[in-house]
Amino acid sequence: MCSIIGYRGDGPAAPVIVSGLKRMEYRGYDSVGVATQTGSGISLKKGVGRVAEVNQSAGLDGMPGTIGIGHTRWATHGQVTDANAHPHACNSGAVAVVHNGTIENFEELKKGLSAAGYSFTSETDTEVIANQLQKNYSAEEGAESALLKTLPELRGRYAFVAMFEDGTMVAARLHEPLIVGVGEDSYFLSSDVLGFIERTDDAIYIDNGCFVVVDEKGMRISRFDGTPVRPQITKVSKEIADAYKGDYAHFTLKEISEQPDTILRCGGDGGAVEQMAGEIRRAGTAYITGSGTSYNAALVARHVMSKYADTRLEPIIASELPHSPFSAGEGSVFIAVSQSGESADVIDAAAIARDSGARIVSIVNMRTSSLARESDVVVGMNCGPEIGVAATKSFTSQLGIIYKMADIIGGGRAGADFAAVSKAISGILSDHAGIKKLAGELRDVTDMYVLGRGVHYPMAAEAALKLKELTYVHAEGIPGGELKHGPLALMGPGVYAVIMNPADSTYEDTLTGAREIRARGAKIIGISDKNSDVYDHWVELPRVGESSYPLVEMVPVQLLAYYLALEKDTDPDHPRNLAKSVTVR
Repeated sequence: MCSIIGYRGDGPAAPVIVSGLKRMEYRGYDSVGVATQTGSGISLKKGVGRVAEVNQSAGLDGMPGTIGIGHTRWATHGQVTDANAHPHACNSGAVAVVHNGTIENFEELKKGLSAAGYSFTSETDTEVIANQLQKNYSAEEGAESALLKTLPELRGRYAFVAMFEDGTMVAARLHEPLIVGVGEDSYFLSSDVLGFIERTDDAIYIDNGCFVVVDEKGMRISRFDGTPVRPQITKVSKEIADAYKGDYAHFTLKEISEQPDTILRCGGDGGAVEQMAGEIRRAGTAYITGSGTSYNAALVARHVMSKYADTRLEPIIASELPHSPFSAGEGSVFIAVSQSGESADVIDAAAIARDSGARIVSIVNMRTSSLARESDVVVGMNCGPEIGVAATKSFTSQLGIIYKMADIIGGGRAGADFAAVSKAISGILSDHAGIKKLAGELRDVTDMYVLGRGVHYPMAAEAALKLKELTYVHAEGIPGGELKHGPLALMGPGVYAVIMNPADSTYEDTLTGAREIRARGAKIIGISDKNSDVYDHWVELPRVGESSYPLVEMVPVQLLAYYLALEKDTDPDHPRNLAKSVTVR
């Protein structure tokens, strides 16, 4: 969940590294640091804060040297402090390391290193890697030999880049992303192509259980047992470079505003969606998994596929699958949904499903991701880079793919008109004034509840998630029929309830629940294409076909969460304690 980058080239390393870290800051932004190799050894600067802040105070981009490594942190081991910020150096200062992931046996290794006379200045597991490399290093055998001795000693999920004082860089990958960028007379080692896309679009995606060495001889890749690997260079789509805000104040608003276009691109030309539909038709049993927003999309998929395609999908929360009595069985299909394709929980769930006999279908935005490379069929969201931590356009793209799949299997019964949906979303985005005004009224609210029935319940869960992520309000999604079974006790003056209530077959029953809430003194925010005197605030939806409401009804809630974040003076692009790509368990 951190970003790592290494660079070796002809020009100054520090500006390249700082630029790459800014692009990858969505992966973590607690602290930042850079280390460079100079004639006198390794120079290191780091501190707590965002890249721009630490760069301004510490002058990261002015550090000398043409070889360097950098890191932005999302804290796992130890608090957010200068001492815990990466890079971490070994005791001698001859090795510096940046690391993403977890070393599960770090306490055992730390105990052994301490007994051997090594001292530690941080609470992190990363410092163990640096000292273990120093322990295993000899000038005669070199950095690669030290790495080969160290890798079998590490247990966990990790990607790291280590820089030795002679300028050699080594990097290793085990269940966490690592990509090599190949430029003209330069190499990049990064957790994301965004780290180097400004400078080269030639990328090598490092396979699991492999390491890289970059030195004066060039770049070479080997397996953990030392077997050489022939590199496969991939041209990265230049659209990934479009990760800039343009005239928007935040990436989150930009990405919300892109949805009229991204809903039309989801699934590509339909060939991959056809393949996915074929896999499900042939399957004896079909499962679907995801985390966070992607799991909410999975819940919508269960409803849509059952109603319009007579097909049962069993949703499973990715993080819970390893702890469930699960066996997919031969002939089953397992649909894994993930924007990044790097979410550890989803990748682990897919591996368990494959081991139990399932075919793996992934719905991803990054077609070169770890999940995509492990899948039998890959369906692309095609919505372009999503930098804001809270998923917005990727959610509607996921739903769009699900509707297309349902139409293929169900003979067009879902009947989603994507041109009409795109026009409806454009209508919502054309005027934010009412939502901005409502956000102002909600500035001091601490508790919100979101109700929905049928397919609108998972939409309510997603709406509550957006409010939690962006505004830090306690928000809870509630099935509309469950009010009397507990949640009604929470309703009263000072409470706001959002009602996901398009004018479909659930409309009247949901309105009945809204009346019960309002009778207890709570305020009602109705998200609907039909007004009611029950609503204290009406957020109007455009009219679309009954089946298509889930494709449009989240957009006003995304806007509400965004503007409420501004009212509460929080950063909507970088919510506290969260990162975009959850690559640790």
